[in-house]
Amino acid sequence: MSTTTPVPTQPEQTTQQNREPKTLTQETAFNILSCQRRRNVVHYLLQQGESVSLHELSKQLAAWENEIVPEEVTYEQRMRVYTALRQAHLPKMDDADVVHFDANGGTIRLTDAATKLEVYLDIVPHDGIPWSGYYLGLGGVSVGLIALAWIGLFPFDRLPGLAWGFVISLLFLASAVAHKRHDERHRLGKEGRPPL
Repeated sequence: MSTTTPVPTQPEQTTQQNREPKTLTQETAFNILSCQRRRNVVHYLLQQGESVSLHELSKQLAAWENEIVPEEVTYEQRMRVYTALRQAHLPKMDDADVVHFDANGGTIRLTDAATKLEVYLDIVPHDGIPWSGYYLGLGGVSVGLIALAWIGLFPFDRLPGLAWGFVISLLFLASAVAHKRHDERHRLGKEGRPPL
């Protein structure tokens, strides 16, 4: 005589209140952020600032991915995103404690741990250089200009030392302004499309 144990139709889900908050490790953060669709989830939830429905989230992500407005998203486009979110991305993000995904209610919201993701998001375009490399180069050029002026090489000797200090200060100020604007454009949760 054999006995069978009934198999639950839904996996047991622990509620956010019943589980201990996890520490977001660097490896977990990079794993979550390695996928553009998961970055888009964080971006949209930061924009909204509250819980959103899976339907609403999948429609907006489908619009971004197809470069159209949400009203033009087809059923197939939305369902392709909906299925991937529901079956893979949101459970993974929920397990990492980045979002709380209520699979039964179909709602998603960010957790406090999601705010720690910003540290890992220095987005460098494929054809760009990291800002640290840029500032290293700017510092090297500045030292070179001052050295040329100091040894009296023409035409660098035409400007007094104070003028060179002013020019170099302006270069660093302009660079800092450009850096700030770049960071603001590439921040998750800002208005508009997510950064690539």
